[in-house]
Amino acid sequence: MKSGPEAPATALLPGDGDGTSTRRPVRTGTPHLPDAASRATGGTPPAGVRAAARLRAAHNGRTTTVPLLHSDGPFHLRRLRPRGEQARVCVLGAMSAPLGGDRLALDVTAGARTRLEVTTAAATIALRGSTRDPATYDVRLTVGEDASLDWLPQPLISAAGSTLHQTYRVELAGTSRLLLREEQLLGRSAEPPGHLSTRLTVRRNGRPVLDQHTAYGAPASAWDGPAVLGGHRATGQLLLVEPGLDAPPAPVLLGDPARGQCVLAPLADSQVLLATAVAPTLARLRHLLDAALAHVPRAEAPS
Repeated sequence: MKSGPEAPATALLPGDGDGTSTRRPVRTGTPHLPDAASRATGGTPPAGVRAAARLRAAHNGRTTTVPLLHSDGPFHLRRLRPRGEQARVCVLGAMSAPLGGDRLALDVTAGARTRLEVTTAAATIALRGSTRDPATYDVRLTVGEDASLDWLPQPLISAAGSTLHQTYRVELAGTSRLLLREEQLLGRSAEPPGHLSTRLTVRRNGRPVLDQHTAYGAPASAWDGPAVLGGHRATGQLLLVEPGLDAPPAPVLLGDPARGQCVLAPLADSQVLLATAVAPTLARLRHLLDAALAHVPRAEAPS
């Protein structure tokens, strides 16, 4: 499996996460089954894998535990060493994914009073695979009362010829805290990107906070123009939801047009901040997002 020059490793690495594996010839998970129309007409069933992984964190009265880790398909979930009261989970890869036709889902629940961090071992590379069917990758994040979730995956790389529709659905309680980072690289070295569409919806106490949709690569229009990426290949955002947050009253602009820029802006909910950045490389993108977070006067984490 090839990787882009900026990627820390290949797509969804196997269980040891050391970045030294090769692509496995057999893909596990539940394959798509032909629908009634396909069976009736003798048509070819769609290619791809269905997989749904789940993890749930709970508070046992003393600290955060992770009683549920359900791995599936390309998702192998592994507990990491905790950091104080914060439990940590890493998503490792059992095979290359997402490929065309895959239907992937990951469900993360941080129960009341928990402290949870979820990351991935390597960059995720969206590839064409054996079919031109699009792949879907749905992430659902639920954070309970007085709970904290840090969702910090490695970047997503859209390789030439791929089509991926990614969705994030986030449900927050009124006293929960969220730090969400999302990074994309459009195309590997010296290649155009595939088609990547992402949608992020966030609800707090049942009320919408953010509903954002972006699309890059053909057939999307003007995605690489001056109003969107301005010629850059890396883009991403950082969302912070924190009770008691002292948000800046006006947007803050960081960086410069040549080396990438980031805008840190408060949303209508005064306890929500969104940083959006574009940059020529993933390393520069991460630097801008980290700089934006450093501008935020952090409130005390809920006890």
